[in-house]
Amino acid sequence: MTGDQWFQVMLTVLPSVVVFLTSFYVLRSMLSSRAQEHHAEYLAQIKKEDHKHALPLRLQAYERLTLFLERIGPGQLVLRVHKSNMTSQILHGELLATIREEYEHNVTQQIYVSDKAWSQVKMAKEETLRIVNIAFEQTGPSASGTALSQRVFETAGRLSHLPTQVAILSLREEVRKMF
Repeated sequence: MTGDQWFQVMLTVLPSVVVFLTSFYVLRSMLSSRAQEHHAEYLAQIKKEDHKHALPLRLQAYERLTLFLERIGPGQLVLRVHKSNMTSQILHGELLATIREEYEHNVTQQIYVSDKAWSQVKMAKEETLRIVNIAFEQTGPSASGTALSQRVFETAGRLSHLPTQVAILSLREEVRKMF
């Protein structure tokens, strides 16, 4: 093959190669773009399905935490735990144990609520423990359970807002934002 024939073949083949490479690049870009769109749609659909299944779980967690906070509110707690003939020391121990048991029973709900909501719940629990402990310190271990109950009510009554009620309001607000 001579140089002139070689040049003729190159002139014939080169435009075809350029058209092929250009077409290949354009098709590859289109297919890649379309694949990304389908992937994004797929992820959006999965997220929508996850949200559809997770929403009831999240709402249930907010409900359970609200019930927990209602149950450890000082008034509800004392009325539920106090029995006649209890000493202050026995009642104190029962109140603390009940709060901790209720908390441990609901600790897994933190997965479904925001960090802020969970912090409010933990703070309410700690503050309620503090109210019970302060009342116990003021009555002493040898006093009657009734005296401790009265002191818990008095201590809680001096607060402008119970910590459990503050936490419940925070949970309600978060649920409202979900809709």
